[in-house]
Amino acid sequence: MARIPLIDKKESLPPEHHAIYDAIAQSRGFVRGPFAALLHSPEIAGRTAHLGSYIRFESKLEPKILELAALATARELNCKHEWAAHVAHAQKTGISMETIRAIHQRQGAEKFSFEEAQIVSCARELLRSHRLSEATFQALYSRLGERGVVELTATIGYYAMLACTLNAFDVFSVTPPEELKI
Repeated sequence: MARIPLIDKKESLPPEHHAIYDAIAQSRGFVRGPFAALLHSPEIAGRTAHLGSYIRFESKLEPKILELAALATARELNCKHEWAAHVAHAQKTGISMETIRAIHQRQGAEKFSFEEAQIVSCARELLRSHRLSEATFQALYSRLGERGVVELTATIGYYAMLACTLNAFDVFSVTPPEELKI
């Protein structure tokens, strides 16, 4: 059970914040997960949703890259809700269950394709040592260019922020397959 009441109805907010609720619901189809907690600060919820809309729906990165980054971030931060939600999203983008299991089990780069290993390594390095190794940076820079590396880094940061929110308030409403639970 969440540590704070979750805001999942527009009527739970003062009328001046209904537009923020509506915008979140419209972009995602519902209000739950981190946004149900973030709405205790409507301005933060709205700004976070705006950034998330760009990252999830408008980024120039391939959906598979976005989902690998989200999964690796969720796993590194042991975020149950984010992990479970993105297992399903990842499968829709064509990420194999073998790759999802490798992330879940925190397996080494040799268990991933070369391209997948770059993304998983990026998230792991940023979240573990707070830096990218020169080798990882150069590989990503060569592959994605400046804009791509910036967007990938922002994507990892975005999902890390959501994981902090979800973990701090113990928000969990999505269940992964039994063998992939955190």
